[in-house]
Amino acid sequence: MTEQLPSSSEDTSLEKLLHQRSTIICIGPGGVGKTTSSAALGAGLAKMGRSVCVVTFDPARRLASALGRTSLPHEPTLITDESFSGSLWACMLDATVTFDAMVLNYAETEEQAERIFANRIYRNLVTNLSGTQEYMALERLWELHSDPRFDIIVIDTPPSAGALDLINAPRHLVSFLDNRLFKLIVKPVPLYLRPVSLAARTLLKSISKVVGSEVVSDALDFFHEFSGIEEGMKARAQQVEELLQSASTGFVAVTSPRVSALRESQEIIRRLHGSQYDPLGLIVNRMTPEFPLTLEHVPNEPPTSVEPALWSLMQENLHLLRQLREIEIRNLATYLAQGPSLPLLLIDTLATDLTSLDELVKLGETMLFSTLDRANFASDEDSSTIES
Repeated sequence: MTEQLPSSSEDTSLEKLLHQRSTIICIGPGGVGKTTSSAALGAGLAKMGRSVCVVTFDPARRLASALGRTSLPHEPTLITDESFSGSLWACMLDATVTFDAMVLNYAETEEQAERIFANRIYRNLVTNLSGTQEYMALERLWELHSDPRFDIIVIDTPPSAGALDLINAPRHLVSFLDNRLFKLIVKPVPLYLRPVSLAARTLLKSISKVVGSEVVSDALDFFHEFSGIEEGMKARAQQVEELLQSASTGFVAVTSPRVSALRESQEIIRRLHGSQYDPLGLIVNRMTPEFPLTLEHVPNEPPTSVEPALWSLMQENLHLLRQLREIEIRNLATYLAQGPSLPLLLIDTLATDLTSLDELVKLGETMLFSTLDRANFASDEDSSTIES
């Protein structure tokens, strides 16, 4: 007998859960259909009359494919469909463009910004420094959130670790900019600290012998020019953290019935909960479809138009598919046995790949208006009983 997931005592849907939200963040492991889910939710909301911008920070560029495009620009581009009573826009983060715009915004003069742009340390910082993508994603999120064209932003995040880094980036950035050493580097040296400055110069001379005087000179020039801009970055990071924690922002977890995805999702939910970001619901994509007929209702004798060998193979396939569905439900029931209660949406594996915007809209409507079950996340001890 198939084990059932616990049901909700009160019917709800993603449409109801997202009704008052202006920012939706889809988060989950890689390879579970998160990008398609983000695009489908955006398309479904646009059909309902919302002005939606779907944005991806994932450099894999899967969102463009989900929307039937070869690529997406940094600036929001309009996706048109006759069924939309609202509007759908989409874009992909360009960290360099965002960083440059931020410098122009926070610099005291255009000349200061140009000197920063010309600095080799800055160019390397933009392209190679760990965390830059996440910091710039926050700046871009705020820009889109403040754009009067949109009343809701749907964010397709990078897989797991990258998404969690993005969410925690505001507090990390504030901590970094508040660091005493950073302040000493970027702020002018007071008179009473000039002896220390002289000692530091002696040290820099020694460093320059190793890395080259031009590198040291570029670094000193960069930190000098950057003075003042960090205060704007800090203020923005604090604003974004407030946005992420506000009632207008909702997190939607996305996973699949694969054991590895369930385990990774469990860790994501745990870390989100520890950071005080509780998901509104969990979408489980790529479930084996449910076949209502039992083997008892399938006649043993094939119809006259079907060969007996083929009929036997069809019966065997039906049995295997039903078994697979039962295993997936059992794994979910075991995995969601304990922990914070989450509304749960099961999405069956699609018969074919999505090839049109119309199909994406239909999937979005299914996701938004299907009745959700109520389920729980298992503890670490319980997850060991999941079947592979």
